[in-house]
Amino acid sequence: MSNGTGNQGELDLQAILKKAEQQTDFPDVPLDEFTPPTYEEWKEACIALLKGAPFEKKMYTKTYEGITFDPMYFRKDTEDILPKDSFPGMGDFMRGSQENGYVGKPWGIAQSCDETLPKDNNELLRHEQEKGSTIYNIRLDSATLVGKDVREAQTPGDEGVSVTTVDDACALLDGLKLDEFPLYIYAGATAVPMISLVAAALKKAGKDIKNVKGFIGANPIGELVEHGKNAVALDKLYDEMAAAAKWAKDNAPGLKTVFVKSDVFSGGGANDVQEAAYTLSIAVSYLRAMLDRGLDIETAAKNIVFGFSMGANFFLQIAKLRALRPVWAQIVGAFGGGKEAQRMHIHAKPALFFKTVYDPYVNMLRNTTEIFSGVVGGIDSFESSPFDEPIRKGDEFSRRIARNVQIILQEEFGLLQPIDPAGGSWAVETLTKQMKEKVWEEFQNIEAKGGILASLQAGYPQDSIATVLDSRLKAAELRKDRIVGNNMYPNMTEKLLDAREEDVEEIKKTRKADVEAYLAKIDKSAKDEKLAAIKNAGDNAVSAAISAAESGATIAEIASAINNDGKPSEEVKSIAPHRWSERFEALRKTTEDYRDKNNDNVKIFLANMGPIPQHKARADFTTGFLQVGAFEVLGNNGFQTVDEAAAAAKESGADAVVICSTDATYPEIVPALAPKLHEALPKATVFLAGAAPKEFLDTYKDAGIDDYISVRANCYQILQLLQKKKGMIA
Repeated sequence: MSNGTGNQGELDLQAILKKAEQQTDFPDVPLDEFTPPTYEEWKEACIALLKGAPFEKKMYTKTYEGITFDPMYFRKDTEDILPKDSFPGMGDFMRGSQENGYVGKPWGIAQSCDETLPKDNNELLRHEQEKGSTIYNIRLDSATLVGKDVREAQTPGDEGVSVTTVDDACALLDGLKLDEFPLYIYAGATAVPMISLVAAALKKAGKDIKNVKGFIGANPIGELVEHGKNAVALDKLYDEMAAAAKWAKDNAPGLKTVFVKSDVFSGGGANDVQEAAYTLSIAVSYLRAMLDRGLDIETAAKNIVFGFSMGANFFLQIAKLRALRPVWAQIVGAFGGGKEAQRMHIHAKPALFFKTVYDPYVNMLRNTTEIFSGVVGGIDSFESSPFDEPIRKGDEFSRRIARNVQIILQEEFGLLQPIDPAGGSWAVETLTKQMKEKVWEEFQNIEAKGGILASLQAGYPQDSIATVLDSRLKAAELRKDRIVGNNMYPNMTEKLLDAREEDVEEIKKTRKADVEAYLAKIDKSAKDEKLAAIKNAGDNAVSAAISAAESGATIAEIASAINNDGKPSEEVKSIAPHRWSERFEALRKTTEDYRDKNNDNVKIFLANMGPIPQHKARADFTTGFLQVGAFEVLGNNGFQTVDEAAAAAKESGADAVVICSTDATYPEIVPALAPKLHEALPKATVFLAGAAPKEFLDTYKDAGIDDYISVRANCYQILQLLQKKKGMIA
């Protein structure tokens, strides 16, 4: 019977399709029977659904940027800002930097490769390219970024690949298709040492660096903010920046040498306006420095690549990217730059600030929304971080997931087709306008203070970001900002991922042997002669550095030779990296370490009063609230009398008790039960689940209620208080 029914259904479907193919005239469908609701009608219906909750509080969302999301947006309010006569690649580039979006040129997939040994990282680079990456994105370790010989490094390979000699660069770049795929290398405060090693390695391999595209980029102010000072003064680093740009123009026109990235600001907790404005201010400082050193605005502006972090607020990320392009175009235009110079190249990655150590698989979802917002906003390339980035270097699984998210968006979700998918959206266009105005205002504020360096020396950006960070951490404590798996919905069975720490001493031994074996074959006198030539090379410093690298000079020797004026670096207050979940992670780790060491934990007894429907809602809320601290919550099906509850609490030996019932029953239950709980457990803290009405606060306090567990309670402070009483922390 089922087969017959299935066949008949298929025949019916075929008949419908055949009839549809034959029909050419379709009737008009009038929609006048539907009356569009007015805003007032919609608001009244919404208020009814809110059941007494205040409309203005529930339906308007305030952001850290000082922007308020409206509950609804209307065409009549956005008519003047809707794009009507422009397309991507036109006008001020708000709608995108390419005329046809991603149709002709997909955004670049730039998976970061961070294996410690050059040979291993080369294998990873080739593997990533074979599996779908379209950019060779090389991450250097911290020693290489500051031009330090691996033999002097404390932790070689801590953040990426260790590169000391041209031999290392040869191993790193061996077999890469640099004539087909761009090369991305962030080089720290100066790009010259890394450019010299790369150029020398390519020459040794018989490859022409003229064919290389991408960037080997410097960001001296970014490094200054991150570390508090650089190896040398900014004036000297600007000399090197200009020399690198001039060399690239003549020798590697497809290679950019400045990478202005926002990581230090976003990682410090900055809001999107601060991140955008301060990064633009840095870029303007670089423009001025290069112009002062003889570059024209066209060359200087085209030489800059921007790196931005994609945060957790989906629509603001789209608005941020769409706002950045016209602001930058306006800035470059003010310097006299033409249309091509005004075009902004944006490389983006998920913001590490919003990633978590606990429940790290949720990071996959966070990264996916951030990639999506970046694509909709019009990025040129994207580095999708592995979900375990806050814990360790990625492995084959985590890198594969990160890479494939981008490939799926391109190949399966069809995101290469829509050109400016957010264009015309009443909400996005409004947010873009608001972001543009706020970014421009803050940028002008920095300019009025004398520029980004003067502002940093005065501590203004640092203090402004610290204020936002405090607001973020406070919102997390109150659980206004919900961090899944951390301050909300913790997984109590979770085991932390293995950090997979590398054997630093073995790495040092291996790398030292490799470097010394290479240097043993070098003509030292010829090398020293080439290094000496760098000091007086001026604008030819890069060519001189390349010659020194070919002669066997290490990255440390090249850096020392080029940074030869001895003028000390400026010093500013650094911006430390943070993550929004770090306090809750530390709190939970404290509990777990104490539990594992002492076979004990903070025990919470739930004094559930009455039948299950009476206490369940607050018992469930309380359980989730306290499990954030990895505490042991002792539940039950409820008690009929206060004596039964007090006796059970005493038997549990709990460190704290939470009375769970309803507001209607509390006036009778609390005065009777709370004193009995204190008598049964003299050292215990007694909580009441829910927020008490003002008229009962004194009554409940007199009865013995020490604190309240509710949606308005500070979760972090309450959990930390219980840890202190238990002796977990001082």
